[in-house]
Amino acid sequence: MLAVGLVALESTIVATAVPTIVHDLGGFSLFPWVFSAYLLPMAVTAPVYGKLSDLYGRRPMILFGTVLFLVGALLCGFAWSMPALIAARAVQGIGAGGLHGVSQTVVADMYDLKERGRVSGWMSSVWGMSAIVGPAVGGVLSQYGGWRWIFYLNVPIGLAALAMVLTYFKESVTPTRRRIDVEGGVLLMLWTGLLVLGLLAGGVQWEWRSWQTPAVFACGAVLLVVFAWWERRAAEPMLPPWVFGTRSIAGPNLAQVCVGLTVSGLTTFLPMFAQSVLSATPVEAGFVLAAMSIGWPVASSQAYRLYLRIGFRDTCLIGVGLMLVASGLFVAGGGGASIWYLGLASLVTGGGLGLLSNSSIVGVQSSVEWKRRGVATGSLIFTRTIGTALGAAVFGGIANASLSAWLRDAPRGMHGLPANVDDAARIAAAGGGSPVVEFVREGLAVSVQRVLWGVGVVAVLALVVVLVTPRRTRLAGED
Repeated sequence: MLAVGLVALESTIVATAVPTIVHDLGGFSLFPWVFSAYLLPMAVTAPVYGKLSDLYGRRPMILFGTVLFLVGALLCGFAWSMPALIAARAVQGIGAGGLHGVSQTVVADMYDLKERGRVSGWMSSVWGMSAIVGPAVGGVLSQYGGWRWIFYLNVPIGLAALAMVLTYFKESVTPTRRRIDVEGGVLLMLWTGLLVLGLLAGGVQWEWRSWQTPAVFACGAVLLVVFAWWERRAAEPMLPPWVFGTRSIAGPNLAQVCVGLTVSGLTTFLPMFAQSVLSATPVEAGFVLAAMSIGWPVASSQAYRLYLRIGFRDTCLIGVGLMLVASGLFVAGGGGASIWYLGLASLVTGGGLGLLSNSSIVGVQSSVEWKRRGVATGSLIFTRTIGTALGAAVFGGIANASLSAWLRDAPRGMHGLPANVDDAARIAAAGGGSPVVEFVREGLAVSVQRVLWGVGVVAVLALVVVLVTPRRTRLAGED
C-alpha cells in the first residue's frame, strides 16, 4: 500500500508547484516533460518488471523499484535546472514501473478471489485519495516549505515501505535460471517509448503536421515489427505472444486502454470546462474530479460481490453500462450543467471504471498461473498507460480542431481572439461580459461537448470489447 502510495502521490502532487518550480529553474517550455518523463518510463518498464518478477520473485522487484524511486526523488530535490529535474523524474518513472504493476501482482498472489477484490479496492482508494490530497499537499509545501520538499516527502514514506517489505513480505521463490530476454526488453522499451513520446509530445512540443510526428511513429512501427519477430523466436520472451494472442487476456487489455482513454479525457477537460465555462472556483472544479476518485475505489472494493456471483465478464458489462449512463448524463447536461450535475456524472463514471478495471485485472490474474501472473499484470498496467497517453492526444486534437473551427467562424470585427485551447481557457476564466469572452466560452463549451461525445464512443468500444471477451471464470481449485 505504501509503495502504491508513492507512485500515486507523485502523479498528482507536482501539478500545483508548477509556477514555483518554473520561477526557480526557468524552462517553462520544457515543463510538460516533467510529467512526460515520469509517465513514459513507468509505462514501458511495467511489462519488463512483470516478467522479471515471474523469474526472480516479486520481493526483489519491489525493493529495487522503491530504491530507484527514492534515488530519483532525491535527485529531483537537488535539481539545479529544468533538464536536470526532467532527467531525475525519468529515474523516478523507471522505479515507479516496478511498484505499480508488481504490487498488484502481489495482491493476486496473497489473497483469494473474495479478499483480492476488497484489497484491490483499498489500493484503488490510495489513487483516489492521492488525486484529492496530492494537489493540496503540493500547494502547501511549495508555498511554505519550498517545492523541493515535494520530492523529499517521498523519502520517509519510501523508507517505511522498504522496512515493511523487508520485515513482513516473505516469499519462497527459487530463482529460475533462464536467459533473460535483454534484446526483447530493450526493443519493447524503445518502440513503446517512441509511441508514448509521439502521443505526449505531438501538439505540445511540436505540431502534429511537422516532420517529427511521422518520423517518431515510423521508427516506432519499425521497432514494433522487429520486436514482434524477435519475441516469436526468443526462448523466454519479455512480452510473450500469448498475452495478446489469447482472447481472455487480450480483451481485458483492450478494456484497460478504454479505461485510460476515459480517465484522460475527463481529467483533462472537465476542470477546464467547469472553470472557464461555468465560472467555477478551483475548489469546485476539483470537486468534479474528486467525485470520480470516490466512485472508483468504492465500486472497486465491492466488485468481488458481483464477480463471485455472475462472473468477471458480466461484472465488466455492468461497469461499462455505468460508463454509458454517465456519458449520457454528460452529453445531456450540455453547457448549462451545474457543478453538482457534473459531480454526479463523474461519480457514476468512477463507479463504472472501478468495476471494469478491477474485474478485468482480477479476471486475468486468476486465469494464469503464478509464473505468468507478473507479465500478465504488467501488460494491463502498460495498456492502461498507453490509453491515457492516447487519450491526451486524441481528445486534445478533437478540442483544438473544434475550437479552431469555432474561432474561424467568428463575427467580423471581433478582435483579441485566442489561438488555441490554453489561451481560450485563460480568456474565458478571466471573466467579464465582453463579446469576446462570451464567444470564447461558447466555443469551449462546444469543444468540451465533443470531447464528451468522444468519451461516450470509448464507452461503446469498451462494450464491444467486453462482449467479445470469452465468458471465463477462475482457475480450477481457486476459491
